[in-house]
Amino acid sequence: MVRQVPTTTRRVGKPGEPARWESSKRGSIWLWFLACVAAAAPAGAARAAMNFCAAPALQTSERANAAPAVATLMKRVATRLNDAPKPLARLHTEGTLPHEGISDESVEAEQDLDLMRDAALVWRATGDERYLRLVDRFLSAWATTYRPSYDPIDETHFGAMILAYDLTASALPVKTRNTTGAFIAALANGYVARIDAQPRPLSDTYRNNWESHRVKLVAMAAFTLDDRKLINAAQRLFVEQITNNVSSDGTTFDFTERDALHYVAYDLEPLVYAALAARRHSRNWLVERGKNGASLALALNWLVPYALGEKTHEEFVGSRVPFDAKRREAGVPGFSGQWDPKDAAELFHLAARLSGRYAPVAQRLQPQPPAWLAVCLPLAAR
Repeated sequence: MVRQVPTTTRRVGKPGEPARWESSKRGSIWLWFLACVAAAAPAGAARAAMNFCAAPALQTSERANAAPAVATLMKRVATRLNDAPKPLARLHTEGTLPHEGISDESVEAEQDLDLMRDAALVWRATGDERYLRLVDRFLSAWATTYRPSYDPIDETHFGAMILAYDLTASALPVKTRNTTGAFIAALANGYVARIDAQPRPLSDTYRNNWESHRVKLVAMAAFTLDDRKLINAAQRLFVEQITNNVSSDGTTFDFTERDALHYVAYDLEPLVYAALAARRHSRNWLVERGKNGASLALALNWLVPYALGEKTHEEFVGSRVPFDAKRREAGVPGFSGQWDPKDAAELFHLAARLSGRYAPVAQRLQPQPPAWLAVCLPLAAR
């Protein structure tokens, strides 16, 4: 049974009056900016558990920092308010080149997942019910259509769906809330069951970046649902992945296997997501140590000199994975030549929400975080 999150905030004014949020049609972008700052205040937002993002209980400095990103997301989502969701029963991009199989269809469908997250964030910031209705429509369509394959590379984008639910849960119609909560629980429990069925020590794709993406989905689901059993499993699996994946010097198994910093970033990013989900429950997974003394912080610190350009690396030269050579021969960008540090920009902007020490690295790579993150978590941690 999915837990109903109680109402914890009070709505004031008249949410759902579009003209309140459309001043840009009559005035300047600056007026729109000011409207967004005001709209991001706690009193104007809605009712849901908040297990990942800071909104709506933002400090004044956070509201000011979030306002430009709110405007960006509003502009992006407003053009799609009347879109129909396009859920697929299955997504598949893992191990495929562009235009192979259902890769292109899957990439297009994944945009639905990001859209519902962005719409949920705009609703939290503005209280405009049109955005909540979009989230309701898209969550319902995907939760009743998609059938998990438990391929974590294909399904990692469902983190955005979990976040959309986290932002809106108690304000959704009961049917959508229960259906989506059940879908998320089934997804997470299915991953836990499959991991626990593996012989120990875990190996291959139960040790590399695939496992990091499994841990991300389990952790985000666990804390969103406030499911104690899942939370305990997420904690256990996170520590196990740190032990198996990160060496005592900070090197990841993916770097050893793929000889590519691209896969270091791709391996660490989902673990940072998991740690961000845990931190709002007073768990500091950034410094949580594996049995070998390794930690997520240690792995991020290992990557910092490469991100800053102090060290360079020729990508995939010694990769043990045949598909890497296939992508290089196909001319897929990033699978030959030197690693581009900007590949890690989002990783370090996410990590900066765990520790401010990563903020200068993130800003060097990309001055501003992605718009969704700037609304979700406007400021770097101290």
